[in-house]
Order: sequence, then C-alpha cells, then structure tokens
Amino acid sequence: MAFAKSNKDLFASVGADGSVRLFDLRVPSIPVAELNGHKGAVNSIAWAPHSACHIASASDDGKALIWDLSSIPKPVEEPILEYNSGAEINQMQWSTGCAQWISIALEDKLRILRV
Repeated sequence: MAFAKSNKDLFASVGADGSVRLFDLRVPSIPVAELNGHKGAVNSIAWAPHSACHIASASDDGKALIWDLSSIPKPVEEPILEYNSGAEINQMQWSTGCAQWISIALEDKLRILRV
C-alpha cells in the first residue's frame, strides 16, 4: 500500500490477482479505479514525486508499468509506458530527486530506468 504524495485522500493497494486498486479515504470501501495490466502478483507501487496523476507498478510478470490517472473517474484502460525486465520484479522506487528515473530490483540485479 502507498499513499499519494500530492493528494492526502488517495492511496493505492496491490493484489496477488495482478491488479492495483486506488481508494479515496473519504469513501474507502469502494475503489475509485482499478488498474489491470499485470498477469502476475503486483509486488511494488510507487507514486510519481512530480505528478499527482502518475503511479508505477511492478509485478511477478516482469513488467514495470506507468499509469496516467488524469482521466479518473473514467476507467484507466492501458498504461502509458511498459518495461519488460524478463524476470520477476521484487521492488521499485521512483527517484524523488530526479523524476525521470525509476529503479527496479529483480533477481540479484538493480536496474535504473529513464522514463
């Protein structure tokens, strides 16, 4: 689970079913959006430090996805960026100092990706 940095009412949770669900704390029982781009358990999510409407997710399916949430409450159908690592991604972090970089950890490797 991760709280949005620039919206105090928004948080995201991950699922073993490959989904990322977004919730509003003011109505926490109903997701405001569901992101369904992964085919394996989602292991990590990271909010963009520079934008209130971007979140990244990483999964056992080897994909790191970046989502644009600006269309909510309309459904978010597709990620705006996809990186296929070829192996399960265990962890991800979006750089707070330089917003165009994301790091992912997989197997015994660390990869730094320019987004």
